[in-house]
Amino acid sequence: MTRFLLDVMCGGLTSYLRLCGHDTVYALDRDEEDDDRLLVIAADERRRLVTRDVHLSNRADDAVLLRQRETEDQLAELAAAGVSLTPTDVPTRCGRCNGPVERVAEGSSTPEYAPDDDTPTWRCRDCGQCFWRGSHWDRMCATLERVRAGQG
Repeated sequence: MTRFLLDVMCGGLTSYLRLCGHDTVYALDRDEEDDDRLLVIAADERRRLVTRDVHLSNRADDAVLLRQRETEDQLAELAAAGVSLTPTDVPTRCGRCNGPVERVAEGSSTPEYAPDDDTPTWRCRDCGQCFWRGSHWDRMCATLERVRAGQG
């Protein structure tokens, strides 16, 4: 999977890319807005920069320049640039913080907001967030499917 750094204009893509298993950092998660700092982070961490800023894109070693404003349109631009937008079978990245996730063992305690039935649940090793394949997951997968279908 690809390692991405999304600038402040591309935050809507964060969860989608993480759902697809991409190691994705969003600039505001690190309180970074300065172009020079973003270029340093991208280079130091070997991340592909995703931006709507033409000048920033031109200065980066490896960048995807997006022209669209709406998230679904931006996803289509990423797909056209060759980025895999297929959700992973088993979650690997936390949608909230990008940390690695692990399956919650059967019988382990989970927060009240998590389902208490036999629904498979994952927990982020970094932030502790629990999640499962529910309606939000289904909506995101449907969006990605529409985008991929449009690329055919």
